[in-house]
Order: sequence, then C-alpha cells, then structure tokens
Amino acid sequence: MRVILILGCLVLMSSCGFFKEAKSKGDTPNVVIIFTDDQGYGDLSCFGGEHVYTPNIDQMAKDGAKLTSFYVASPLCTPSRAALMTGSYPRRVSMEPPSSLEVNRPNIPKGKKFPVCLAADANGLNPDEVTIAEIAKTAGYRTGMFGKWHLGDQPEFLPTKQGFDEFFGLPYSHDIAPTHPRQHVFKFPSLPLLEGEKVIEMNPNPDYLTKRITNKAVDFIKNHKDENFLLYIPHPLPHRPWAASNEIKEKYKQVLTNEQKLSPTMYATAVYDIDWSVGQILSTLKEQGIDNNTIVLFTSDNGPAGNGGSAKPLSGRKGQTLEGGMRMPTVIKWPNKIKAGIEIDELITTMDILPTFAKLIEAELPNDRIIDGKDILPVLTEGANSPHEYFFYSHWGTLEAVRWKDWKLRIIKGEESLFNLSTDISEKINIKDQHPKIVAELKEAMQNFEIEVTKNTRPVGKVENPKPLTLN
Repeated sequence: MRVILILGCLVLMSSCGFFKEAKSKGDTPNVVIIFTDDQGYGDLSCFGGEHVYTPNIDQMAKDGAKLTSFYVASPLCTPSRAALMTGSYPRRVSMEPPSSLEVNRPNIPKGKKFPVCLAADANGLNPDEVTIAEIAKTAGYRTGMFGKWHLGDQPEFLPTKQGFDEFFGLPYSHDIAPTHPRQHVFKFPSLPLLEGEKVIEMNPNPDYLTKRITNKAVDFIKNHKDENFLLYIPHPLPHRPWAASNEIKEKYKQVLTNEQKLSPTMYATAVYDIDWSVGQILSTLKEQGIDNNTIVLFTSDNGPAGNGGSAKPLSGRKGQTLEGGMRMPTVIKWPNKIKAGIEIDELITTMDILPTFAKLIEAELPNDRIIDGKDILPVLTEGANSPHEYFFYSHWGTLEAVRWKDWKLRIIKGEESLFNLSTDISEKINIKDQHPKIVAELKEAMQNFEIEVTKNTRPVGKVENPKPLTLN
C-alpha cells in the first residue's frame, strides 16, 4: 500500500510539472516580424495612402495598434537590418557606412560608394553579435527566416550562422544582379537564391519572390504550431525592380476597376502582393489556433526610394534623416495583450524588439555590450510613455539629428534646424531661433552620444578572399 501511495505521489508531481510547463509555454508568445523594403510612411491605406490598397494590413490595424512614431535606426537597408537583429545602433556594430567600406570590396570601382553589403563582400554582421534569433534559441524557440538577409553573403555571415534554424531567400537585394541599371559600373555576378546555406537557384524570377517566401513562411507556421517560434519575413519588395506574380497583377486590375483612385503602377501592385502575403500569414495563424498568442509586427526597413512610394505627410525619403527616411508605417497585433483599434504615438524603434522579446520570454541579454533598445511592452499594453529620452539619426556614419520628446534638432553641414514634430510633422518650419536653450541642450546630447558610441563601437565581421555564391 505504501508503495502504491509513493507511486501515486510521483505521478501527481510529474503531472503538476507537466501542466506547469504547458502553462509556461502557453503564456509565451510566438513572434512574427514582417519587414518590407523601401516602403514609405504613406504606403498603407491605414496610414492615409490613397494610391495603394492594403485591406489585410488595414484589418490588422483594426485588430491591433498603429504605431505612428516607430523608427528604424538608419535610412538604408543594411544598417537598418543590423539594428533590428542586434538591438543596437548600426554605428555601434560597425554596420553603417563608411565603416562597412573599409575592407576592399571587389565589385566597387575605386572612388565609388555603395551603402550596403554586396555580392562577394568581405564584410558582414559580426558572428560575435547576439541576434534576436539567438536570444530566441536560448528559450527553446524554433527560428525561421524567409526573405532578404542583407547582412553579409559569405558563409560565415549567413542567417543560419546567426541563430536561424531555417532560411530561404536572398543574401542581399534582388537588384544586386546582372540586371542592375548600373551593371556596366558594378559588374554584379548572378543573384543566388538559398535554402539554408545551399544555393538552389540563380537569378530567380522576381515576380514570384513574394509568393515563394510566403509559402515557406506558411509551411513554417504549420510545421511548428505546437512549438514556440520566431518567424522573420523580410520581403525583398517593394524595392526596385518592382514585381508581383501574374495572379496578383490580375487581381489588382480587378481592384482598379472598382477603386479607380488607386495607382495602376507596378509599385502599388507590389504593395498589394505584400498585403496578400500578410493575409496568408494572419489566416494561417488563425487556422492553426495560435493567433491570439502570436505577436505580429509589420513595418519597413527605410523610407521610399523614389517615384511610386510615398512618405506623406512626412518629408524626406530613403537615404535621408528627415522623418520620411526613418519613421515607418507600422502595425502590431497581439490579441492576448494589445487592445484592438488603438493608435500609439510614443517614440519606439526596431532596436526595442530584441530587449522586449527577451524580457517576454525571460531570456538573458548579453551583459558584455551595450544594447540601445529598451523594453517597450508597457508602451504597447499599458499606455506608458516611451522609455527613450533621445533617439539619434545617422546617415553614412554621420550623426545628423536627435529627437527628444516632440523636438527634433537636425544639423546638416553646419546648418541647424529645429522642429516640433507634434505641430510640424512635415519638418517645414525651422524654429531654432525661438528656442536657443533647446537647441543647445540637444546639441550637447548629440555630442555626448558621438563620444559614447565612438568609444563603444564593436567590430564589423570580416573574411579573407570573399567569393560570389554560386550553385557550385
């Protein structure tokens, strides 16, 4: 009888342990980050865009929150992505030009600049950096990435070496290929498409990149619905050259017949293709019964590149530290925690995703380096104020601006401009002469940051004798 009692107690203890583990897993959210390329602040219907049609993202905003003061850490592809992955300013991880141009880059003629990681590039995100995927792995998460990496194309720098269990996509932009309009200058090799670390195809058809990436992401969700997962979907589009599948082109033509104010351009079609993709992701989460406890974030890597995209009502574009270059159209959905249909105008950034996620899953952040991001969970779920005192804007390795509360000081080649973003979101009225004290305080903040980040810069990753990725 005594043996039976002991066995019974052991069974109960085991059962309690099991249920505790199941509850813990249930309380821990999945995370999906959808990161588009060169999509401007005004390039969503829910952000006022009348030239685009984004019904799925608009519905996501109704079910979640619009983040109207959400920033990337650079107005360019590579440094913006480095900040997302590391939670740090790109200058801090030496992934903002000109730092990333110090090593000989065989595709760049002498005297030319190119602001991103290229084909056969000796530079990439340092493998010693701790990425959000590696943070996820410490908590037992399954990690997948499907899309454009752009943090180094050599084997040492690929996503599978930075914490991602699965990868399908491109090592850099789909225009870094023989079809580039300045191919006579850069002489880019053929564009590789990878599965894991293996090149499976050269020069894939850009029309079907969004569809192929989406299908891989959908399969990932279905395959890992019973596990916690981090899913990163960095779409190559709507970066030029604009593209969309034939099916989406036909569907968009039908939309145009009913919504004639929409733009008939390939840019708008590519955005509609991305919206279709978002719809596929959201419907799959719901079908698998895991949408309530999955955080889905939609944003872009920098502002629009030119004709087609829109940053309205912001000024500026890709490559500029005006708001249009770095403030992104952003929507977040998490039914378990974030109220539906709200708008959050507090300053938050892509750098905040890593530390916020780490706290959510009770993972430890590295204590041997500076992480610039902050925990923004109270902002998203409790209406708290931004944890950032300052946000700094850099371009080409040069600190150009700082935001403090609603004030933004921008200094370009010695010319100072002060704006109050609450009353002048378009940065049209320079009021520096009316507020000399604020100008002085923000200049001091910029100087202090310049000293600090220069002192605490971590090295870029480097390899010897880089080679283009090929089928062989």
